[in-house]
Amino acid sequence: MGENMKIKICGLFREEDIDFVNEAKPDYIGFVFAKSHRQVSKETAKKLKNKLDKNILSVGVFVNEDINKIAEICDENIIDFVQLHGDEDDKYINELKKVCSKKIIKAIKVKSGEEIVRWRNSQADLLMFDSGMGSGKTFDWNVIKDFIRPYFLAGGIDENNIEQAIKLNPYCIDISSGVETNKVKDKNKILNIVRRIKNG
Repeated sequence: MGENMKIKICGLFREEDIDFVNEAKPDYIGFVFAKSHRQVSKETAKKLKNKLDKNILSVGVFVNEDINKIAEICDENIIDFVQLHGDEDDKYINELKKVCSKKIIKAIKVKSGEEIVRWRNSQADLLMFDSGMGSGKTFDWNVIKDFIRPYFLAGGIDENNIEQAIKLNPYCIDISSGVETNKVKDKNKILNIVRRIKNG
């Protein structure tokens, strides 16, 4: 089941992080432009993107950001996808689509099954189900098990629950703190989890 599943390693901010993913070869990586200990500036993201294997797609993570600022980063091809992780609604997404041609991932903070239903017809190209911005905790995965639209699964995924995550058959598994040691990316954890997903 896991061999066609996509993998995203989020929150890269050091040059060695890029070396780790270039070796592990996930499908996507994430640059966090929102306030976080993993936050990167446009300049840093540009430098890291230039080092990134051309087969790995970069995702920019934004929270309630000014649309023109996102458009500027898209125009410079620093990112291949936009991930919205705040309170952005379909009106915001449609406005962003007018100035940015990149595909949009909308992250939903899942607290109950109602959020899932509400976002089923979202204008976003892809949805992400998460427990909250970088919380490192999982949510009740039972509420999404019958969801038919492709989605990214995020929030608290690590070596201990990766098998259960694979069984849900999401489009992509998104991991950040689950491949870190002392708040920085851990090469061995990245290599191990990518291998487990691809062989899952």
